Amino acid sequence: MSGGPTVLIADDHAAIRAGLRIMLESHGVAVVGEAADGEVAVRNAAALRPDVVLMDLRMPGRDGVSATREIVERGLSDVLVLTSFDEDELVFGAIGAGAAGFLLKTADAASLVAAVRAVASGDGALDPRVTRRALAAAALAAKPSTTAEAPLSALTAREQEVLDGIVCGWSNAQLAQRLGISVPTVKTHVSNVLAKLGARSRSHAAALVRRIDG
Repeated sequence: MSGGPTVLIADDHAAIRAGLRIMLESHGVAVVGEAADGEVAVRNAAALRPDVVLMDLRMPGRDGVSATREIVERGLSDVLVLTSFDEDELVFGAIGAGAAGFLLKTADAASLVAAVRAVASGDGALDPRVTRRALAAAALAAKPSTTAEAPLSALTAREQEVLDGIVCGWSNAQLAQRLGISVPTVKTHVSNVLAKLGARSRSHAAALVRRIDG
């Protein structure tokens, strides 16, 4: 394992930590430590200085987002986040905290090792299944704070209905069917909504609404 990346595993489930350790070590990645919560993750990262902290987001006590922020700010390690499909808000927080990569907990061994090696070498690692949401969140984080308070009042009643559908994840065809209008008309409304909100994409618009509502 000499010369390979070193990893600290932070997850509150011992069985998951054990499984991750086996997956990583069987592929030549050295696991130098573990942590069951965010506070221990920060402390162990400071003591062990691993190349990568494999960070769960939901942990008792100090969560993974807060731990990621301190680890990155102190330059202790790069952080590769383990996330689930239902953790959008935590993913957005981790992006803002400086995480270098995001991987679904269902990833296979090859994907896990490739992501660890990428992050350890200074690259990013993003599971394609979370790319769209992560990019939308990154775009949102890069916008001035005034944009996050986009003027929803500028939307017409129909545009607000379209935006509500976008937030729900409806396609143009679904919007057309539910609103009783044509698909070309839906496309026009979507373009107007994105322009008024200053959003780069539908997912970015949805992220803006979540930020405003939050």
